[in-house]
Amino acid sequence: MAQNLDLQREHSFFEDVVSYFDHASQFVKAHPGILDQIKYCNSVYRMRFPVRIKDGFEVIEAYRVEHSHHKLPTKGGIRYSEHVNQDEVMALAALMTYKCAIVDVPFGGAKGGVMVNPRNYSEDELERITRRYTTELVKKNFIGPGIDVPAPDYGTGEREMSWIADTYGAFSMGELNALACVTGKPISQGGIRGRREATGLGVFYGLRYMMGFEEDMAKLGLTTGVQGKRIAIQGLGNVGYHAAKFFFEAGAIITAIGEYNSAVQSENGINPEEALAHFRAKGTLEGLPGTAPLANNTDVLEVDCDVLIPAALENQIHSDNAARIKAKIIGEAANGPVTPQAEAILIEKGAIIVPDIYLNAGGVTVSYFEWLKNLSHVRFGRMEKRYEKSMNNNLIEAIESTTGKALTEVQRSLIDRGADEQDLVYSGLEETMITAYDQIRDTFKQHQGIKTMRTAAFVTAIQKIVVSYETLGIFP
Repeated sequence: MAQNLDLQREHSFFEDVVSYFDHASQFVKAHPGILDQIKYCNSVYRMRFPVRIKDGFEVIEAYRVEHSHHKLPTKGGIRYSEHVNQDEVMALAALMTYKCAIVDVPFGGAKGGVMVNPRNYSEDELERITRRYTTELVKKNFIGPGIDVPAPDYGTGEREMSWIADTYGAFSMGELNALACVTGKPISQGGIRGRREATGLGVFYGLRYMMGFEEDMAKLGLTTGVQGKRIAIQGLGNVGYHAAKFFFEAGAIITAIGEYNSAVQSENGINPEEALAHFRAKGTLEGLPGTAPLANNTDVLEVDCDVLIPAALENQIHSDNAARIKAKIIGEAANGPVTPQAEAILIEKGAIIVPDIYLNAGGVTVSYFEWLKNLSHVRFGRMEKRYEKSMNNNLIEAIESTTGKALTEVQRSLIDRGADEQDLVYSGLEETMITAYDQIRDTFKQHQGIKTMRTAAFVTAIQKIVVSYETLGIFP
């Protein structure tokens, strides 16, 4: 029996973000006026437009919120969901501001939402909705390479981003950097290799690095490293699937997976590729060979595991179920999956919550790389790959000549290559996640009053944004 993923809210989502901000700001030395400027959304655009659907018209409600203009352009995904509302989009835009600051990506935060369930529309209808939404953004100057750069989110992907890029290009004939108006595009339309898996890969990099600190793991009664860790994942979409895939390949045991209508578990572990193939073929996870079904889809949150990765929607862990959560590490792959009330309960139980504004920043990080690629008009690795390969081959020949021993084909293949675009994207993402976590952990350890990693992450972000306001002369 499945339960609706849109669980009852304990608060306004945006009020939750403001609450986190207010708590963290007490640890930041800054003028109250600057903090007040950072806290609230700068621009909120609510629109309604008609689109031809089947034999008639349907009026679509949609939003674009720009939270902060301390850096331009603003950046944030567009989600398609029948549950989209202004409060949610404002909260997600605010989280994007702090997320970009944490990983040192030079964007202000933004977010978009279109109140539709994509499953209820044909591809042609979704294209009309997307192009009309883009047109509305163009009319109000809410999109552009140096203004506001959307990206995929829940319910959208490469297809929708290519429609957005094409529509914007039609209104911007001759603009050299038009493709940089949106990220998450197909490779053929100016996208970048590694973007599709970026958020899930960032979740993996972040949690893997976090689990490498012996001092922190000892407090949880866990060993260091990923090998053998029991992991439960809620959501088998783009983020959840890739997070599961990378953990599975690294030797973790995927003990449970949940989707919007079903959930299964297995003590022997679940292969994410097999789970995704089954779900696509059957429309449900139930019946996946080697697994047992859970009574409710949300029961995946409560299974016995070491690491829980909620990768679906916000407010999934709340005051009603927090006491039943058994995981010692909760990695927020989704935005806002844990309410403040639930967080207090989990912290009291001794769990560590790795917050969304850090952990799911892989998407915006690689979106930044794609934006840079579109502005430079050069594919990463194109200019240096063959040179690196030649130099590495010279190194191999020197080693073999000096030692008198030939390297094996496996050894040679590991060295005799140059970095391609995906290699560079993965490397840049891993470096970003490691550097950001070190900063958050240092903040956590420096302030005795900080009790959670979320507060430490907010403090880290706010401090960086304050510097922008104070040193760059943004206030006239």
